[in-house]
Amino acid sequence: MLRPRSTQRIAFALLALVTILIIVPVSLIVFIVIKEGYQAISIEFLTSMPRNGMREGGIFPALLGTIYLVTGAVAVSLPTGVLAAVYLTEYAKDTILTRIIKLAIVNLAGVPSVVYGLFGLGLFVIFLNFGASILSGALTLAIMELPVIITSSREALMGVPRSFREVSLSLGASKWQTIRHVVLPYAVPGIMTGTILSVARVAGETAPILFTVAAFYLPDLPRSIFDQAMALPYHLYIISTQIPNMPKGLTYGTALVLIMLVLSMNFFAIIVRTYFRRRKKW
Repeated sequence: MLRPRSTQRIAFALLALVTILIIVPVSLIVFIVIKEGYQAISIEFLTSMPRNGMREGGIFPALLGTIYLVTGAVAVSLPTGVLAAVYLTEYAKDTILTRIIKLAIVNLAGVPSVVYGLFGLGLFVIFLNFGASILSGALTLAIMELPVIITSSREALMGVPRSFREVSLSLGASKWQTIRHVVLPYAVPGIMTGTILSVARVAGETAPILFTVAAFYLPDLPRSIFDQAMALPYHLYIISTQIPNMPKGLTYGTALVLIMLVLSMNFFAIIVRTYFRRRKKW
């Protein structure tokens, strides 16, 4: 029989091996994208319209459309998800119905993105008559984000010590005042973690926006939330598979911009999470 220390070393070695097996392929992909695409990155590439059948010019419409979609999705899903988590954690009683709802939320996180795209097509594009638009795409992506945000927010809320609530209530604060001023501030880092994960997912999704908003090419920028828009994931798919004789540098440059956009959003969210985490006194 192995000694506990030997078992621990073997476990640590296996964990290190698994970590390397994950990091190496990802690092290799990022290295290849940077190597092949960095020469295409320029101010003109980021701020100009596509030309010559998208074989020349820039990616500004697709970049702007992605920012619109991600911003709109977060603006809808974050407050909705946090409020739902607050209700399920602080107000809802432990009944069969609430258990079913919690199980459904967890299961929804694993639904393929193409299913969300078909749902958005049927509900927002056809039934509500929003058409293929930024609004339809953002709402569809928001629904995709909700399970992750609700689950992470519930875990963050449950991680706040019960004694904090009891002390606040004993001082005469109402339940909502306790949640607003005591519970939520300490749960913000966990909530931001869920937001980071959801943003990283929806920013690179192609199937949902393919059904609800994305266009092959648009000569003009969108002027309202009811207009179609180009988006980086779909634009990358188009120039990689549908356009012959596409310069390789532009393809890898677009992929690099998409990676940089996702990382910059995550970096901003990490800064906000770190700021609130430092304010914790427990």
